[in-house]
Amino acid sequence: MKFRLFGGRRVLPVERRPQLSADERVLAWAAADDDTVVATNLGLWWGEQRTGWHRIDKAVWDGEALVVTPAEIVAERAGYEVVADGTPIRLELTDPHHLPHQVRLRVTSSVQQPQHHELPGGGAWIFARRVPGVDGLSWTVRYDQGTDGDDPAVVAATDQLIAAARGDLGDL
Repeated sequence: MKFRLFGGRRVLPVERRPQLSADERVLAWAAADDDTVVATNLGLWWGEQRTGWHRIDKAVWDGEALVVTPAEIVAERAGYEVVADGTPIRLELTDPHHLPHQVRLRVTSSVQQPQHHELPGGGAWIFARRVPGVDGLSWTVRYDQGTDGDDPAVVAATDQLIAAARGDLGDL
């Protein structure tokens, strides 16, 4: 491991660096069992894939592992996406350093104005997310378990809530 003088930021060894895009920069990294987990301004890398911050629903550090729950797109509707939790991924970090903090910061700061609403037969979280490299906000809906997101009354109510939220917050 290479360290900068006087406790500065750790430098990611070249052989552990993923294929970053031209506008991507490393914020934090950690050694994992047989891999390296890298947080950049655009998302979280593990294995040979990057998941954008706007596609991570939850990230929990338990002291040994970072458990990341990606969002899976269930439906794309006019002006918003409907998501559900994907399969959680457990990343055992052997030397976490600042990675868990950076992941929490990036995931939470990507979410704007989360609000829970009652809907016919259930409820939903409606929120906007900042997507790196995209101007404005992307709108997302996560239905509560047991809420039928395909029910026409639920879809109509959701459409109205998204329209109202967009009007209140705009596409900052």
